[in-house]
Amino acid sequence: MSNSLRPVRARLREVCLLTLILVSTACASGYRVGPAPATFTHGAAGVAWITPIASSDAMTLSRWRAAVGEPIVQARVNTASPALDGLTIVSWNTALGYGDVSSLVAEVRRTHPRGGIVLLLQEAFREDRALPSAGDLEFASRIPCASGDREIEALASSLDLSVYYVPSMRNGTPGRTYEDRGNAILSSLSLEDLTAIELPFERQRRVAIAATVRGLTSAGREWQLRVASAHLDNRVGIKKAFIGSEYARTRQARGLLQALEGEDPLVLGGDFNTWFGFADAAFRETAQAFPQTVVTDRRRTFRGLMRLDHVFYRLPSGWRASVRRGESALGSDHHPLIAEITF
Repeated sequence: MSNSLRPVRARLREVCLLTLILVSTACASGYRVGPAPATFTHGAAGVAWITPIASSDAMTLSRWRAAVGEPIVQARVNTASPALDGLTIVSWNTALGYGDVSSLVAEVRRTHPRGGIVLLLQEAFREDRALPSAGDLEFASRIPCASGDREIEALASSLDLSVYYVPSMRNGTPGRTYEDRGNAILSSLSLEDLTAIELPFERQRRVAIAATVRGLTSAGREWQLRVASAHLDNRVGIKKAFIGSEYARTRQARGLLQALEGEDPLVLGGDFNTWFGFADAAFRETAQAFPQTVVTDRRRTFRGLMRLDHVFYRLPSGWRASVRRGESALGSDHHPLIAEITF
């Protein structure tokens, strides 16, 4: 190397080191979340909101929030709660209704006729002509949705399941389309203690949701379980390209884990968009917070290419859990993950 190039190379190394330090610092400190302030303008009856503390996140999220409708909270028609010794919990990205949820529920009911069902759904959608059509609104590009009978309210009604749905983003240009999309929890049991968790902003607004189900075992013992559905960003915008998608979703995962700290017993399912599968930092950090989780079925969940979807759990002593991948994607681009929880 010539003497004239040495100072340039040294300077480049300094710049690279400084960049890594800045990235690491941002990931470590920019994920904090907390209860929504009194000025929060998107409340809904019975829903507690948790949002990022960083003011930059709050300003951006408010424009995305303004483009969507309020959460949906509806109880199932048949409110009787039978004695249960376990639950089937399904985590599934339904690809805007193209996943055949009805067929999956029918199969679960056939194989577990006396069990409870909880569905942790990602990319559910809602159709509503009353959605905002003008203003300072941020929105996502439209993804085509399935037929109307797979819209989240219609779907829950047809299956006689309680539904809790919180939109993350507007699905297309306001005034041209009247759809939003986000996470949903459908349940054969009542859903209580509803929480919406706005994750640190990266490319699109993401809102994880949590609820509690409870009941009695056949022996008369009371039980309760917290369940949560999440969907992390799969990539980042141009302005944040230097950080990389793995750093971005790790930041979101840290905010989610902070919001769910102490929420036990808990089952968390979602599309974590872990491009690097079980080696992805978002998976590894989440798994550390759920040390009981054992992965026995490691098959890929997205188009046979990647393992993007995961189920984590923290359960009381004596409870058991097993998680398997569904054999069919049932019309979605993701396979469902099916967890059997035994009390």
